[in-house]
Amino acid sequence: MPSVAPSIETAPPRLGWCCQYIPPDGDAETARRMNPGTVTVAALSRLDGARAVEKLVEVLRRNLQALHLQLAEVARHPPHRRLLRVNSGLLPVYTHAVGRPIYAEPAVRALVEVGLEHAGRKAREAGIRIGLHPDQFCVLNSANPATLENSVAELEYHADILRLMGMAGGWHPLGAHVNIHGGGRGEGVAGFRRGLARLSEDARGLVTVENDETSFGLDDLLPLADAVPVVLDLHHHWVKTEGEYIRPDDPRIAAVAASWRGVRPVAHISVSREELLADWPVDTLPDYAALAERGLKAKDLRAHSQRMWNHAVNRLVAEHLAWADFEVEAKAKNLAVDDLERDARLVGALPAAG
Repeated sequence: MPSVAPSIETAPPRLGWCCQYIPPDGDAETARRMNPGTVTVAALSRLDGARAVEKLVEVLRRNLQALHLQLAEVARHPPHRRLLRVNSGLLPVYTHAVGRPIYAEPAVRALVEVGLEHAGRKAREAGIRIGLHPDQFCVLNSANPATLENSVAELEYHADILRLMGMAGGWHPLGAHVNIHGGGRGEGVAGFRRGLARLSEDARGLVTVENDETSFGLDDLLPLADAVPVVLDLHHHWVKTEGEYIRPDDPRIAAVAASWRGVRPVAHISVSREELLADWPVDTLPDYAALAERGLKAKDLRAHSQRMWNHAVNRLVAEHLAWADFEVEAKAKNLAVDDLERDARLVGALPAAG
């Protein structure tokens, strides 16, 4: 029997990667096997009924297998690497009128249920924390009725994935979360609360909200801390505030942590792109004002880097590991986590390599 994984409250701090796996040796076949594919609404619409089912099942088998391989990759690492953001495209066209009747077919439903139950069991046995992140079109405070309906459906879809993995029911069980941005400024926090009330109880118990660089900074989101956990993105905060590096002893960190109600928080990190800061010292925190003087705009600086190339940023994250787990949003995925892990180990925030 596998050993019982520690609860999310007592587990060590964790670092994780997002959605896609990049083989360290660059092997294309490994990348193909370990990452999900997709099929579009347009492509399925061009097929007759039986062929559409066949095509979607083909993609689903690949995607479920890729999820199992990703979980196996995460599980082979030490406990502090056991965090994974699952690709939101795992079940293509799930909420669309073209896809819904196919997913309702017993054989297709059984394939999804068995595959996700197995994946959830694997994640629980290994103590892997699972997150999801719908795209920017999921706007829970939209004033447009159609956009709001689509956003609610999208969040229920993500909740369905976690339900089938055995990670729904209650308040962020096993640390599971479905993270979205605050949305547009027009409807604000009040609109977000109205949208949140439209969700099922399971979905409300999984949603988290993240600060961004344009509409909702950290201070804008803190009024929601009584209703939903706040995910602090350090890079977004740096861009939004034009240069503030928030420290673990900042009073706002306590408010963010309290919003999780006893569950260990999740935070995000990335760095500005390497080619924009090619001559910036890797041991010095990027200076927003100095970079702005060079002519760099917020839209330039907010784009994610390939790797976690800046050691000073990595050391800042290491300080924050005292209270939060981190999803690394750099484009090199698991390879960027390697960078952050090395620096966190050097300052004693993570155990030395065994």
